Amino acid sequence: MVVAGGVVPFHLERSPVRGRIVRLGALADAILSRHDVPDNVARLNGEALALVAGMASALKFKGSLSLQVKGDGPVSMLLADATDNGGIRGLARLDEEADADAVPEDAAGLLGQGYLAFTIDQGPEMERHQGVVDIQGPTLSKMAEHYFTTSEQHACHIRLFCSRDTHGWQAGALVLERIAAEGGTAVLDTDHEDAWETACTFADTLKDAELFDEHLSGEDLAHRLFGTLDVQTSAPRALAYSCRCSRSRLANVLERFSDDDLDHMAENGVITMKCEFCNHDFHFDRDNLGATDPA
Repeated sequence: MVVAGGVVPFHLERSPVRGRIVRLGALADAILSRHDVPDNVARLNGEALALVAGMASALKFKGSLSLQVKGDGPVSMLLADATDNGGIRGLARLDEEADADAVPEDAAGLLGQGYLAFTIDQGPEMERHQGVVDIQGPTLSKMAEHYFTTSEQHACHIRLFCSRDTHGWQAGALVLERIAAEGGTAVLDTDHEDAWETACTFADTLKDAELFDEHLSGEDLAHRLFGTLDVQTSAPRALAYSCRCSRSRLANVLERFSDDDLDHMAENGVITMKCEFCNHDFHFDRDNLGATDPA
């Protein structure tokens, strides 16, 4: 397991604003470099990872938050999820018929028309909560903001960052949320409205060089951005790569296939299954699989 990066939660005193600064650190390159896709596709994947890491860090229960975007563009599926304890994984699935040398640069062009869904899973004993909206917006951050405004009636301001330099991939995010008042409705008085708008304006000044500055802590960055708004930070939360694939889990999947299906899947007596998240191949001896008893 690669462990790196972290999330710094913060809130603004006497203002209806809380937020998170997300830095994946070396974790970004450890995940994104596993996949041989164009840089703009990897960049979209990195933004999705930073987004779910930031949103899941606010979970008050054991579980996970998942993002799924499915459209008719060259990236047919974008998946990312994060657990309450900071485990993240994600993938951007490039359509097999897409020309890798001519895919669009922007998220809207990569994803096309379709839907965006967030799912909260609190475990097998609890019902999952899912919200779905149409893809709207030029960037993944705007698509996510549209989701929270439309599906959750929850105002968010989201900045997503992902780039590659000579040291590899870097990704991160700045997430602001407007805190609801008692009863679940957003505070709408003039002072709080002004505070929200001011916080969003300050958030828009963040540059990727600041976010990825290894010599600037997340706490110091929060104070640099929002210090005049009486910002208070909480203890950082660690992030880690957590694919959750395993040989035994895939073996259980294969055992559900018929012998004929397994025979067709085998090549030279070996069945190979690839985990799309971590891009790792698992090899199984065909002779050790399948139900030989027809009853």
